[in-house]
This record gives sequence, C-alpha cells and structure tokens, in this order.
Amino acid sequence: MKWPAERLVGGSTKSFGMYEVAARLDAEGVDLIHLEFGRPFADTPLHIKEATKAALDAGVVHYGDFRGTLPLREALAAKLRDFNGLDYGVDEVLVTNGLTHASFAAFMAAIDPGDEVILLEPYYPQHIGKTELAGGRVVVAGLDAANGFAISRQAIAAAITPRTRMIVLVNPANPTGRVYTRAELQDVADLAIAHDLLVLSDEVYEFITYDGARHVSIAALPGMRARTISCFAFTKAYSMDGWRIGYLTADAALMPALMRITMTDVTHVNVFIQEGAIAAVTGPQAPMLAMVEADRRKRDIVVAGLNRLPGVSCAVPEATIYAFPDIRGTGRTSSELAMLILDKAHVVVEAGDFYGPAGEGHLRVCFGSVSEARLIEAMERLSVFFESL
Repeated sequence: MKWPAERLVGGSTKSFGMYEVAARLDAEGVDLIHLEFGRPFADTPLHIKEATKAALDAGVVHYGDFRGTLPLREALAAKLRDFNGLDYGVDEVLVTNGLTHASFAAFMAAIDPGDEVILLEPYYPQHIGKTELAGGRVVVAGLDAANGFAISRQAIAAAITPRTRMIVLVNPANPTGRVYTRAELQDVADLAIAHDLLVLSDEVYEFITYDGARHVSIAALPGMRARTISCFAFTKAYSMDGWRIGYLTADAALMPALMRITMTDVTHVNVFIQEGAIAAVTGPQAPMLAMVEADRRKRDIVVAGLNRLPGVSCAVPEATIYAFPDIRGTGRTSSELAMLILDKAHVVVEAGDFYGPAGEGHLRVCFGSVSEARLIEAMERLSVFFESL
C-alpha cells in the first residue's frame, strides 16, 4: 500500500519547538512557566461569549453562507474601512477557521508546484509547511538584527527569480515585535508590482501595538489592492484563540479560487461562533484595549528584566506579545540556552533559530501568555539562572 501522499514526503516536519520539548516535564508535574506559547492569557470578553450563547439558544445551528454570514461580513467590511483604510465589499470578505486557515487557502489557491514563496527571516514557521503542501518552495530574505530587523528591499530583490510567485509578510512581526513602517511596506509593494507578484499579509497582531506605533495594511498602498491577500483573526486582540475564527480580504477577481479551497475543506465556519465575532467587532472595545494595556505593562516588565541579565540585551518591541532578546553575549547558541533555561529554571522560551538562521542568537519570550504575577516569577527564576552561568 502506498502511504502517505508524495507531497507529504521530504518536506519540512511540523514542529511545536520548545513547547513540544517541555511536554515531558509537564507530564512529570514540574512547575513550568510557559513563555514560548503565543496565546493570550485573558479570558474571552463576556459580551462575546454571551452573544454566542444567545445564538445557540435562538437556534442558530444550521448551515450558513459559504463566505460567512452576511451580518459578520458587513461588520468586517466596516472595520476594514475604518481601521485599515481598506475598501472591500462584503463579497470580498471570506470568513475562515482562524488566520491559519485563511493563509492556507491563499497558498493553495495561488501556488503551483515549483513556484517560489519569499519569507522574511526570522519567519513564522507555519508558512513553510503550507507553501510545501501547495507544491511550492520557500526562499528566505534574511533581515539583519543590527538594523532592527527592518525590511530590506535589497534582500528581497536578491531572492526574486522567474519562479517567484508570492511574498509573505507578518506585520506586526512575529517573532521580532516590529511594526513595519509605510516606507518599508512601500519597498515590498514596489517589488511586487515590478515583478507581478502576490503578497500575503498576515495581520493577526494589528491591534496589539504600543507607544503610538501605527499599523499599516499593505493592501492600502497604491497598486496593492489587486495583488494582496490580507489575513486577520480574532485570536489575539479578542483572546479568542480556541474559537478558531478569522477572515481574509482580497479583490473580487481572486475570491472564486479562494472559495473553492474553503468550500472544499470546511464548507463554512461554525455559524453561532460568527455571532460572537459580530459582537467582538461591533460591541464595546474597552475589554480589548484593556488587554492590550495589560500586555504593554507585561512587556515593560520583561524588557527591563531581560536587560538586567548578564550577556542579554533586549530592544523594546513595538507590537505583538513577544520580546526577542539578543543572547549572543552569553556565548551560548539559542537552542542550547533555551534547553538550559528549561532544565534549570523551569521557564520555557523559544530558541531564535526556530524562526530560521537569522533568529540565531536570540530567544522569543512571550509575555502575553501568563499573568503579570507569573511573569514576574519567571523573570526572578531567569535572574537566578543567569547569575549561575
């Protein structure tokens, strides 16, 4: 019997990084503080849960529109206009099972075998597997830590070949915490237009920005609406990671192919969950803003604590729920140090090389995944550990 399909053989193996490594200690009952897992700590705001429960009680339990319910798409079109500066009609919005599903549909609809996809490194690893499942090949454009991981037009241009089909952005950026400026995005846009490329824009952290940093959607730049697939989710800002709901936007000409993927793999998203999503978009935003402010306080705790550690320096992240400290001064590799921290301090952080060679010499520390008290305890454990090195 032939098993499995050839497209699954020889590609990158999906890994959960240090979370997977730490599972053995979790199973033994060791008190680990998990700062490697990119999920929000807070509960989903009450009004979102209440709207979902009310929908269930009202019998919203049957098949819905393949694209997502019309009221939700209307609410999302208004949000895109008001927050992102994007003018999309309701038929140019497609509701998905989280941003992971949205980007998977984009890869499957756009990539032919042998096509090349450019990722900015440090990259989000999931995009590798999705590219490969579509038959594509990943090419990286490395960003320079010395330049604050700013977008490099030169690095992207050097990665473009006749087989290049797509450039992938994560903005705000995971793992670096950067918010790309309009000028940086314009460099990407200029290259995409000059070489007739698509851009996939992962904007899951759009609301989680600090200190006046302003998120810009690349699709809002001149000439980019027709060639950008923008992906969003309720996961981080509304603390709805387990709900699995997101959406994408794209020009009407791209939507039939995208819908062909989503209609085939899931038909449509859970209908009563979509009622909760409507409440998230149209209801009070104070709970979301309070969660972002809590993350800002935790960011400041982590950055201050990391900068007190010998051999460590940490820039202040402009966005997201991650710090990306430089640990080269310790003389250890990122994987070696992450393992030592796990075994000795019982704190779980992600090795920078999990995000590609450009991430080597760094760790990713998620300050959004635990309470403030637990975060302070983690920093105390790290202080004791680093003094013992």
